[in-house]
Amino acid sequence: MDKKLVIIPTYNEKENIEAIITKVFSLEGGFSVLVIDDGSPDGTAGIVKKLQEENGERLYLIERSGKSGLGTAYLTGFKWALEHGFDYVFEMDADFSHNPKDLPKLYKACLDGADVAVGSRYCNGVSVVNWPIGRIIMSYYASVYVRKVLRIKVFDCTAGFVCYKRKVLETMDLDAVRMKGYGFQIEMKYTAHRLGFKIAEVPIIFVNRKLGSSKMSSGIFGEAFWGVISLRFRKFLPRS
Repeated sequence: MDKKLVIIPTYNEKENIEAIITKVFSLEGGFSVLVIDDGSPDGTAGIVKKLQEENGERLYLIERSGKSGLGTAYLTGFKWALEHGFDYVFEMDADFSHNPKDLPKLYKACLDGADVAVGSRYCNGVSVVNWPIGRIIMSYYASVYVRKVLRIKVFDCTAGFVCYKRKVLETMDLDAVRMKGYGFQIEMKYTAHRLGFKIAEVPIIFVNRKLGSSKMSSGIFGEAFWGVISLRFRKFLPRS
């Protein structure tokens, strides 16, 4: 059976973390979970440690000393996944904005020929629930901007619900990934595209979090805006 790892970065997610892990473990297919916690003062890591007593062979935890950015959390997780022999590696939020029931759909898309499967909010219209209209517009047109500047045929370039085949992460020079916030998602997809990997979009319904607080900021959007321009002129080479 393929080894599948779901990476979940956390910062102050005590309201969600046990429920999201339990939901992933209820799925067929044997998904494992790696939580990467950035020193949550609310005790998120402690909850994960208690769950490890019952799920030690499927639940893993990396604790970092402070908030170091979404991108660095995922990069840490990708390297860990490669070192521990996982075949498929998933990105997923802790707050149920991504429905764990869609994980098998992303996996199937990769089995059907994709190298990267993106849980897409925009490939089939706009599928976002409970977001303010201003945020929907900003997110949608951010992806339009990325698509035009980078000439990439992905409707949801900023999506954070993704499945990567192992060979994609092995081929990428993960140490060369520069953007650490919102732009990280764009850079990963564009790098995969430039290296010749096939990207498929799987329509999902994105639901705004009900518990906890969002970690988004205007600075994250600024990094993405200027970072996209620099990506357009960067050379992409496979890891040597």
